[in-house]
Amino acid sequence: MRRRAMNATTKVTLLTVLLFWSCVVECNHPHPLDPLTPSELKLIRTIVQKSYPISKTIFNYVGLDEPDKSQILSWISSNPKIKSSSPPPRRAFVVVRFQKSSHQITVDLSTRSIVSKNVYEGNGYPMLTFGEQTVASRLPFNYEPFKESLRNRGLNASQVPCASFSIGWFGEAKTKRNVKVKCYYTNGTANFYARPLEGVAAVVDLDDMKIVGYDDRYVIPVPKAEGTEYRASKLKPPSGPKLKGIAVTQHTGPGFTIEGHSVSWGNWDFHVGFDIKAGPIISLASIYDVEKQKRRRVLYRGFISELFVPYQDPTEEWYYTTYFDCGEYGFGQSMSSLQPFTDCPPNAAFIDAYYAASDGSPVKITNAFCIFEKYAGDIMWRHTEIAIPNEVITEVRSDVSLVVRIVSTVGNYDYVIDWEFKPSGSIKIGVGLTGILGIKAGTYTHTDEIKEDIYGTLLADNSIGIYHDHFFTYYLDLDIDGEVNSFVKSKLETVKVKDENIARKSRWTVVSETAKTEADARINLALKASELLVVNPNRRTKQGNKIGYRLLPGPVAHPLLLQDDYPQIRGAFTNYDVWVTPYNKSEKWAAGSYVDRSRGDDTIDVWSSRDREIEKKDIVLWYVMGFHHVPSQEDFPVMPTLSGGFELRPTNFFESNPVLKTRSPKPLQWPNCTSQ
Repeated sequence: MRRRAMNATTKVTLLTVLLFWSCVVECNHPHPLDPLTPSELKLIRTIVQKSYPISKTIFNYVGLDEPDKSQILSWISSNPKIKSSSPPPRRAFVVVRFQKSSHQITVDLSTRSIVSKNVYEGNGYPMLTFGEQTVASRLPFNYEPFKESLRNRGLNASQVPCASFSIGWFGEAKTKRNVKVKCYYTNGTANFYARPLEGVAAVVDLDDMKIVGYDDRYVIPVPKAEGTEYRASKLKPPSGPKLKGIAVTQHTGPGFTIEGHSVSWGNWDFHVGFDIKAGPIISLASIYDVEKQKRRRVLYRGFISELFVPYQDPTEEWYYTTYFDCGEYGFGQSMSSLQPFTDCPPNAAFIDAYYAASDGSPVKITNAFCIFEKYAGDIMWRHTEIAIPNEVITEVRSDVSLVVRIVSTVGNYDYVIDWEFKPSGSIKIGVGLTGILGIKAGTYTHTDEIKEDIYGTLLADNSIGIYHDHFFTYYLDLDIDGEVNSFVKSKLETVKVKDENIARKSRWTVVSETAKTEADARINLALKASELLVVNPNRRTKQGNKIGYRLLPGPVAHPLLLQDDYPQIRGAFTNYDVWVTPYNKSEKWAAGSYVDRSRGDDTIDVWSSRDREIEKKDIVLWYVMGFHHVPSQEDFPVMPTLSGGFELRPTNFFESNPVLKTRSPKPLQWPNCTSQ
């Protein structure tokens, strides 16, 4: 007997039910801040498919529509130990590109339905997907003018890969969702970016997916492949410095536990999340106070909100090169699979991540996160006392910390991002920049030949490393012992000693001011020393000091572009090193929600112009850490890691040194292998 064929509606309904129940089994009441699972991503795709034909729809963003903060805190307070009760409703926020419009969709995963949808009418476009970029980068190979360009240069098309690049906004009244496609020559090297076809670029309309413009402005020699290889298997002698083997081991096993995405270690508890745009998200970080015998809140949510990378070449081929690595390219979807033993030490544990591809299907990033205990011979605290007669006292404690690490490879650059938790209560955020420089081909082989500004450094024959910046903007929702916080900025000021009987002529003192509005909290860090604190004005130590955490800034690099320059209008969130805004769930992307070809009308600079009250409020600290990069020959062909970072450090948060009684870990005794 033949089975009756199911119609399309029945198939979709059945698939939706199956996906939902597989999600229920897989998720088992996931933590409300857990990233979307593969089953949830499949379910979202199926639900969206009911209203938008998959074959004509691009999924540009699929992320957790995080519950309101009050819901999360209420859920935690009602379940301090066991999260067994039902969490807040699980929803996803989706942006799809359909019929040349950006559609915003909210999907309720529990009811398996779309609860809201609307068409975005503002400026800018959603994040570029890998799928779109791949298709766009292949279009030139069927385009006759491009084929002619390759023939004129004597290049083999099979060894010419291309990549797509965002083009920004430069005052146009109307824009289209266009990108530029530039190409490279890989004959003799795997260094994709080292051999550019300078002067050749195609303009691609992503909505129509066709070439709408093309330039071949001049023929410049393609840089040589010699000296650009970086693969160990291809490198020839002489070798670099020889390093002896180093062992990292924990003979009693790891000192941390991971349950889903929740991590416990020492006195710290926190949650590790993921977003296709932001990458790693650290939430609900709290520390156990041994003296008070209770757990205390520190950081509700922290992540990189935007990474602005403007290059400094104003010529026709480069002026638009002003990237927003989160909002345009997706810092999360660009995360790399970490390599055990090299990216991370042998004692690391790994967590995978998933995001939605252009068609909505889940993509797995294996080993997206690694978590490990770090000990590099550092000292937590020490003192040697020799003033006591007939006695020498030395007390030393080894410093062990817990690190959450990711690497995001956005085009040519690899960014190593660390969140390091220390027993002392500090959270150190580390940034490492490595990978390949942005290379421009030129006619020069020696600096003596240069009679003009080449906007960079001559690194090798015909190879120029262009000057550029990196501005990391961190979203830091600190909740110091609760949501009601204030921002205190303290200046260290020189004071003249007026008493003529005292030999000293000067001293310095601390002058503190509590910021009342957003305008009060905007800070440009300069040479003058300052203390920047988030405090709980309602909580004090026994000695009367307001409890808090302070920001210890990292590298200071102010933007050098004019404020009315179009890239800087879009990147106005870098105009200050520090911003403070009242918490608003919708204000989490420093450059706005639709960054591609944006116009700077939805940034921190715009939000904070309302000058809202921030004293004794639930506030968010935004910190911009910058690097001005003048390339050097040591950065070629691959750049040794340039490191920076900042610290969130407890300040009168504890009654005294919280690690005074901490014991150093017992040393592992190695067998004596010395030959006799």
